Amino acid sequence: MCPNNRASTGCHWDSSPRPTRHPRPLRGAAASPSRLLRAGQSGRCRRCGNRIDLYQRADQRPIALHPAEVVTAEVPDCCRWHLSGGIAYPHGDGSAWCRIPHVVLCPGSAPTARIGLHLEAVRRQLALRTRRLIDTGALNPAPPADDAPAADASAPGRPVVQMLLSRYLADSPLEDIRCVAQTRHRRRCPHPVLATTGPAGAWTLLPTGPQRGQLTLPDALMAVYDLGHLPYAEQERWRAQRCPAHAAVRGAADLALAGWQVFDPLLHAAHIRTHLPHPPASHPKDG
Repeated sequence: MCPNNRASTGCHWDSSPRPTRHPRPLRGAAASPSRLLRAGQSGRCRRCGNRIDLYQRADQRPIALHPAEVVTAEVPDCCRWHLSGGIAYPHGDGSAWCRIPHVVLCPGSAPTARIGLHLEAVRRQLALRTRRLIDTGALNPAPPADDAPAADASAPGRPVVQMLLSRYLADSPLEDIRCVAQTRHRRRCPHPVLATTGPAGAWTLLPTGPQRGQLTLPDALMAVYDLGHLPYAEQERWRAQRCPAHAAVRGAADLALAGWQVFDPLLHAAHIRTHLPHPPASHPKDG
């Protein structure tokens, strides 16, 4: 007598049908200040290979946090962070547990603050994992992108973009800046932010003046991709790093953080270009 395998037919032992369960789609809450899905918040540190959780701060800049909570009393005041609505805020919220930036524990970089014995033990555990990844060939530590300037001076690898009365450093060339929205197939949108049709920015030479209390540099001109003349909605689309199709869909969530960094002429001096990528067209002389 052959056994009756109901598992392969989608039925219970008594031939009653099994309920079909469809995975719930991930969506961003309408009241959440962040549209980033939790599925897009995890990553790996480029220096040590350990897991990190990426969050946006209140100033819309990204921060990498250690994935586990730690006891607040064992963390220095300057390293305490808490989460609210998907946004990371410094100095904690008064609870007994808090989050800590990964850079404090990263074995691939020097400690940024004095930590106690418990955090030192966590740092040693991360160092052991890094050593295992290196020994097995799963990790090849590389310096951060900010340490190496672009190879071609005429085409900035990480251009400076001016929008919404601020300047930002991109994480890739303009043509390679990719939309961060989630598609219907629950994957990241493959379309670029730079639209082939419609209004576009213009390369111009602007002074490397300080913004938001930054230190000053000697007067010089640098190449900036200026979006300031575009409509406000178009500048918001660039800041949110969305393609034109997803800019019109307010309910679509994000699968990755926008790659913008607030431009600092001192910290990002290696990416300053003093010549325009494309020389202006020469006008014929009047004869």
